[in-house]
Amino acid sequence: MSHSWNGSSHRLPPGLKTLPLIGNLHQMDLKRPYSTMLQFSKQYGPVYRIQLGWQKMVVLAGYETVKEALVNQADAFADRPSVPIFDDQRSGHGEVIPSKEMSYLQIRRFQKTTLGERDFHGMGKRYIEDRIVEECSFLLQKLESFNGKPFETTIIVNGAVSNIIVSILLGKRLEYEDPTFKRLLHMLHEDVKLLGSRSVLLYNMFPALGFLFGARKTIIAHQKEKSAFVQAAFIERLKVLDENDQRSFIDAFLIQQKEEKTKNQSSGFFHNENLKAVVNDLFGAGTETTSTTLRWGLLLMMKYPEIQRKVQEEMTKVIGSAQPRIEHRAKLPYTDAVVHEIQRFANIAPLGAPHATNADVTLGGYFIPKGTHIVPLLYSVLYDESQWEKPFQFYPEHFLDSEGKFVKRDAFLPFSAGRRVCAGETLAKMELFLFFVSLLQRFTFQPAPGTSKEDLDLTPDVGSTWPPMPYHTCALPR
Repeated sequence: MSHSWNGSSHRLPPGLKTLPLIGNLHQMDLKRPYSTMLQFSKQYGPVYRIQLGWQKMVVLAGYETVKEALVNQADAFADRPSVPIFDDQRSGHGEVIPSKEMSYLQIRRFQKTTLGERDFHGMGKRYIEDRIVEECSFLLQKLESFNGKPFETTIIVNGAVSNIIVSILLGKRLEYEDPTFKRLLHMLHEDVKLLGSRSVLLYNMFPALGFLFGARKTIIAHQKEKSAFVQAAFIERLKVLDENDQRSFIDAFLIQQKEEKTKNQSSGFFHNENLKAVVNDLFGAGTETTSTTLRWGLLLMMKYPEIQRKVQEEMTKVIGSAQPRIEHRAKLPYTDAVVHEIQRFANIAPLGAPHATNADVTLGGYFIPKGTHIVPLLYSVLYDESQWEKPFQFYPEHFLDSEGKFVKRDAFLPFSAGRRVCAGETLAKMELFLFFVSLLQRFTFQPAPGTSKEDLDLTPDVGSTWPPMPYHTCALPR
């Protein structure tokens, strides 16, 4: 945090009174910090200061304020703050952490090209859509094997979604029963829970006490194990690398690396440590967020069977039993509205990813010094009462006009906004739509016997993303 807070003559954002050492920690609900932050914004306004342990932060609440910072003043808010657990995890490589601007921009460009934003040696949108369609068929087979009996969704949905990123990274999918794959998914699932735990929150505030926190040790051990997996996969790819036939993200990376060596021009980016970090980032980010959103989707369909029925009726009318493809989205306005509303309502990253200011900046009439840790409270954007008719209800009509046509909404920012918008946004939207439509085309989802839809709990579980509580569902063939 910049020194300019102290003795500054500028008009600073209002702040809560702090206690020595702990700051405002005693006022926070550590399980659901975003709800405390939303309450404070009602008292202190959309731009205010808070201190957690040693860490001073500025919280931004509401659509207008978050947009003003991340979109209209994108450059000034484009840095990432130092977060001890992420620094430990990545030791300076990869995307989520603060990195030298050049390296960060290169990674973004490279990721966007490879993840279907633009066509790339045949690995563009169509290639990725084909991978998703192929994975849908494996997922449907898996669900069929339960014969309508109840099952828990987490590992199955994680496996299907993860396989998309695996096939982009490695050029092949892994079997759901593959022990290495199961181990990777288990570590990923555990990390998400641990990253949202009190133990890690306290470690981030008091890093000197790291030795007291077991969660940190587990996360770092997982990181080493995942790096070893990437290292092995990467050696495999080196053996069969064909420059004229790039089959994966790793191929593309290694070929860039080779080209730089040949020309003797190193950008300092295409080296193996960065490859490991970027692959790790993509594997984590590309699995957890989409699968969490899909699991919310299935839970909401069980809770609101009349909405599930309407989606299925629209699909039957428009695509029948044809293979769902991305081009169907425009012809399925109600279904598209439901998918968007699942993302809005599930609100799986309520705190948004942390930002930092890279210059002194004025926002909402307040001075914010360079180097300030910024919390763009996405929870307050997706539930902003000035933007949504029924923010705290699941209401697909948020995305429909009076004629039932799909409407884009400015305050729909589940992927955040501005310079640091989620690199996998295009990929995630394709996955959510295709998985959701394929599942509802083939199955109706119902609560397990002995559970009624009234029993289904929409309170989120704890984690670095906001997953639903574990639940069982029955997939009944249509």
